[in-house]
Amino acid sequence: MFIKEKTNLKNILIVVILALLVGGGILVYTKQTIKELSFVSHFSEIKKSEKKLICLKLFEEVREELISKKTDFLEVNLTKMKIRLYKKGLVTKEVSILTKGDSQNWGGSAAGLYQIISGNELSFSVVSNVYMPYALRYYGKYYIHGEPYYSEGWQLDSSISGGCLRLSNEDAKLIYELTEIDMPVLVIDKEKDNYDYPKQKLSEFPEISVRSYLVADLHSGYVFAEKDSQKRLPAASLTKLMTAVVVAENVNLRKPILVKEKMLETYGSTEGLEFGKWFGVVELFYPLLIESSNDAAEVLSYFLGREKTIKLMNEKAEAILMEQTEFVDPSGFAPENVSTAKDIFYLIRYLLNNRPPILEITKGKEVLSFGEVDFEIEDLWNKNVFINDPIFVGGKTGFIQASKNTAVFIFRFFAQDNTERNIAIILLGSENNETDTQKIYKWLQENYFEK
Repeated sequence: MFIKEKTNLKNILIVVILALLVGGGILVYTKQTIKELSFVSHFSEIKKSEKKLICLKLFEEVREELISKKTDFLEVNLTKMKIRLYKKGLVTKEVSILTKGDSQNWGGSAAGLYQIISGNELSFSVVSNVYMPYALRYYGKYYIHGEPYYSEGWQLDSSISGGCLRLSNEDAKLIYELTEIDMPVLVIDKEKDNYDYPKQKLSEFPEISVRSYLVADLHSGYVFAEKDSQKRLPAASLTKLMTAVVVAENVNLRKPILVKEKMLETYGSTEGLEFGKWFGVVELFYPLLIESSNDAAEVLSYFLGREKTIKLMNEKAEAILMEQTEFVDPSGFAPENVSTAKDIFYLIRYLLNNRPPILEITKGKEVLSFGEVDFEIEDLWNKNVFINDPIFVGGKTGFIQASKNTAVFIFRFFAQDNTERNIAIILLGSENNETDTQKIYKWLQENYFEK
């Protein structure tokens, strides 16, 4: 062993002990160098742990974090149709949900981590024209409430809601009295299914032209492959998926808007989208999600106000675990709209579980709407390149100079035991979305889904 600098006996003993502990073969020089070596070793361990990432964090892990911190919160479980009240990390009350929103249409209940915004013993819904007893608002137009009724006194009789969560009056009053403003509300859409993929020798992952990517199972969070999936990069038009979510969840979908000149000042133009015309919300989703119209994104943002829409987009991102995402416009045209492949996974999973009509539109399909659609859907140029693939579930592409190509695609595969799996392929900074995705698609088939 060689000591490069003059040291005292104590330093030499430290070096000798360290060398013995690690099995020799390491040249260590001074106290400062030992400190630096310790840092490098810690950094290597972080890198090793990152490579061992198997499943992405889902809402159940958020619940466990709140419990471990002994937080007072409400857990709304849409699969089990239960609401649990936690006090200091322990369940103190559990009640049944009578009715939730229809996730297959536009009325799905909103999942994510929110907080109680307001509470009233009696609230009025201007959308459904009903009174809601013991109403707790936790996000946008979404409430937890008792049994709704019309002004004439008749009770609303429906097996689904517009997205709110209906309890019996007795349970609604109980929850109302035991909660307080700002209490966290965790709404779990679907729990992780813990599907176990067979352990086998894999072929080498293909060489692709992507700065960052993530390939993962949307039901379990299982990660098949990733590269720099937590690196923040421009999201480009993937931003429009969040615009659609926020508008769908905060605007009355029957409401029309008059297009004004200032709404069309962005880059690009869309045939048929002209100032002086009236359009409905869902109607504008078609050019937004099929042609990736910047015009449509801007017009949609004016239903709520442009700045408010962007603010809600960022708040929604935080609520659904998109921790590294920031939006500055509704279209994604600005390079300051940034996200990560990991965050985009959470966004596309949210769409699959809570807003599937948006995915249907990305495939060029006409969905249940609120009024006529003036746009000829078959005439719109669909930039989501896999629309003719029978296992394509939906997705979105994007491009600006700063981002190169971006994409998120869902494909429905069948595992070797015939289990249906929805797999997300997310690319940021690709030279060619279609080619890179095809290579990953083939790799998945050969290693996990080929019978």
